[in-house]
Amino acid sequence: MTPRGRFIVYLTALHAMFAVLAAALLARSAYWLFAVEAAFALSLIVGIVLTRGLFRSLGLAGSSLRLIREQEFTSRLREVGQPEVDQLIDVYNRMVNRLRDERTQLQEQHQLLSEILRVSPSGVVILDFDRRIAEVNPAAERLLGRPAGELLGTRLADAGSPLGAALAALAAGDAQVVGLSGARRVKCHHGTFFDRGFRRSFHLLEELTDELRQFERRAYEKLIRVMSHEVNNSVAASNSLLHSCLTLGRKPGASGETGQAIGLVIQRMEQLNRFMHRFADVFRLPRPVEQACDLRAMIEGIVRLLRARPDAAGITWSWDVEADLAPVPMDRDQMEQVFLNVLTNAIEAIEGPGEIVIRAVSASGGPTVTIEDTGGGLTAEAQANLFTPFFSTKPHGQGIGLTVVQEVLSAHGFQYSLESDLGGRTRMTIRLR
Repeated sequence: MTPRGRFIVYLTALHAMFAVLAAALLARSAYWLFAVEAAFALSLIVGIVLTRGLFRSLGLAGSSLRLIREQEFTSRLREVGQPEVDQLIDVYNRMVNRLRDERTQLQEQHQLLSEILRVSPSGVVILDFDRRIAEVNPAAERLLGRPAGELLGTRLADAGSPLGAALAALAAGDAQVVGLSGARRVKCHHGTFFDRGFRRSFHLLEELTDELRQFERRAYEKLIRVMSHEVNNSVAASNSLLHSCLTLGRKPGASGETGQAIGLVIQRMEQLNRFMHRFADVFRLPRPVEQACDLRAMIEGIVRLLRARPDAAGITWSWDVEADLAPVPMDRDQMEQVFLNVLTNAIEAIEGPGEIVIRAVSASGGPTVTIEDTGGGLTAEAQANLFTPFFSTKPHGQGIGLTVVQEVLSAHGFQYSLESDLGGRTRMTIRLR
């Protein structure tokens, strides 16, 4: 029974006793009846007043609980004139004011954080307690290559992206630079935070492709300038002395072998000079001079040139090129060098019989060219160092071929990627805008 019900039962029992007493006194004297009735009326009035006050306090308590349960923090209670109750009302009103201010502050902070995550160029992936994706921002969607609707509720290892697999293997507190298709590089950090007393994980993703490329470019430019300066100075002075010696060696009475030896030394010095110039030219490419080019005709000319190579004898060339490809604005000389390097790498990757497939299809932004070979795919080391200057998997490679490709394509504004599948096929894809 509620306190209200018990109080009503108590008052009823009390006044019933008054009624019995009045009946007993009535038998003795009628005057006692008036006295008892007066006391009875007075008690009833006092009981009603006390009951109203009590139930008003209980009603305020019930209203307070209801407002708190419904999280309605904009309503306030009025004072009732009772000091004890007014103190409770004052405490309640101050508590509700503080809750309202904190909720408003949290809503504003959440809105600010949501807006920052929405426009941030860095990707953010937040996991739930079961290490499933609970939240991703647009930058993370772009880096993972899938929309949020497909990522939410899945594990990172099942996200269907090489980046997702790398994030799943990253230990808490660690950071790592992960290579994606082409020359893209993403810095990944695995952090943790506490939510309701339990640890949760989040990942920060920052694409460093342009920054790393510019840093590498500046570093290698400086290195090449220093090397080229020292080699050119040494070659110029040595060639001058060697030509003088060669002139003396041609005089009557001089040994012919001496002249031949000096000539060989001069030839080697000139080769060294040309070698250094090739490295320097990688970073001194002129700006592209664009003109409309027939893409199919240009690639067919390069293929005819490469078919004559001895190591291309066992290679089958397959074509899947649309007949009505529109001319593409580009620097023909520079793009010929790009396709020559890519096709040469494809030939050298194939040992024995193999196949090179050339595809070119139209797209909304321009044609897309894909060159695919069956050379066995890229190793993990090669994947991690794609487009890195001076890195080569060939025994005598100089490691500048893909660097030239990257510089030319970036100068044209063309998107590109280089990747291998599980079947051992390697594909170079170039999206011509």
